[in-house]
Amino acid sequence: MDPTQALPPSDPSRTQAMPMPDLQPTQAMQMPVLDPARTQAIAAAAGLQPSLSMEVVLGRRYALAHSIAREGLLVIIRSVQTAMGRAPLNLCLVLDRSGSMEGAPFEYAKQACAYIVDQLTDQDVLSIVTFSDTVDVVMPPRKIINKQLVKEHIMRLTVGDTTNIYDALVMGMQQLTSVNLPGYQSHMVLLTDGEPTVGIKDFPTIVSAAARAKEFGFHITALGFGPDYNEELLAGIARRSGGKYYYIDQPHKIPEVFQRELVRLMTVVARNPKLEVQLARWVQVRQAFGGELKLQGRTATLSLVDVERNSTLTPILELEFPNHPAGIYRIAKLTLTWEDVVTGRVETATADAVMEFTTDPALANQPQDPRVANELQVSIASRALEKTIMGIRAQQIERTQALAELQRTQAILLSQGRVQEAQEVTQAIRALQGQDVNTAEKTLMGTLVNLEQGKREG
Repeated sequence: MDPTQALPPSDPSRTQAMPMPDLQPTQAMQMPVLDPARTQAIAAAAGLQPSLSMEVVLGRRYALAHSIAREGLLVIIRSVQTAMGRAPLNLCLVLDRSGSMEGAPFEYAKQACAYIVDQLTDQDVLSIVTFSDTVDVVMPPRKIINKQLVKEHIMRLTVGDTTNIYDALVMGMQQLTSVNLPGYQSHMVLLTDGEPTVGIKDFPTIVSAAARAKEFGFHITALGFGPDYNEELLAGIARRSGGKYYYIDQPHKIPEVFQRELVRLMTVVARNPKLEVQLARWVQVRQAFGGELKLQGRTATLSLVDVERNSTLTPILELEFPNHPAGIYRIAKLTLTWEDVVTGRVETATADAVMEFTTDPALANQPQDPRVANELQVSIASRALEKTIMGIRAQQIERTQALAELQRTQAILLSQGRVQEAQEVTQAIRALQGQDVNTAEKTLMGTLVNLEQGKREG
């Protein structure tokens, strides 16, 4: 079916009566224009290699037999797709227009939406939902033909009263799933500056709604603006849906973050990657980092985040071998599946993890592969950061102790080349030193979500 036939017409009459602000958003934004000539070319891409490669690295080749042994299993998933094509987007913007957004925050949010409209091609589909005490569909899913008209409707939006996040999420998901668009990349971007104050307000229900997005094959980017939103709630929305989380401390940064997220979406090469690890006898998973882990019998499954061009995922599992007999064994069979964004195909990569169990302690105690050791260090830093955040929030640790813990985490991240995350921890340290606990918590939550996803850029 022609996608244009599946898209319901918009109803601009609701916003035409709204006053037009004096600000000229498209003139105020000093941003590079993205190349609009990117389309999905399946026929041209038919001869391309798969967009991801997988390498399996064991910490050590040997483990001690007939005893309890533990070892790290690192999976390096690299983007190898060099083609510049992309899937068209089915994008839903969900904007908080509660009273606290009045003024510069909402004007910059509308600027950011206008930027999105300018960058989309006539193959992309956009829907816009706003929420305060009520939820309004400003524009149902449609292809952007008359960009100027759409931007005029956006600029006529005004603020309301309170904050109904749950119903806004549900309405956004309805927009994304209401159209049948095979081969499209669906995504939601949620911007809010406050706690849920009307409608369903409890954390588990809202986060569970976000988890349903992942079941439908799309993700939610959660953008928190200002000092008053619930960073734990937004991080939960991002985590459970497989999306990103951003903390925005100043209004003028809202368009910049929208731009960064759109560029990321336009460079995704693999969607919904999933790593299945079939374990041999005498092999158990103690813990896993870099994805959402599910255990069923002798199968461990890690749901991973989308992969952009020039990025790498590094999920790692800690395996335990209780009383394993001597000999050379395949301890696990690994299967990676993902949706190739350019070709539209579901791709698969497989690999075996083989280890020798020995009675020679000298062999079993050889140094660990530095790649595995480094990723385990990052995982340890992530867990330490989570404990520090919880300690600060619950007021269970003193400020001096929190600063010392953060400095240790910062040193680990720097030693492992995680410069961006180390810089964020530095910002949090400065905020905490200045008695700004709220900013420190919001900054650290973003760092934690990034580390948990196990992704490296470049």
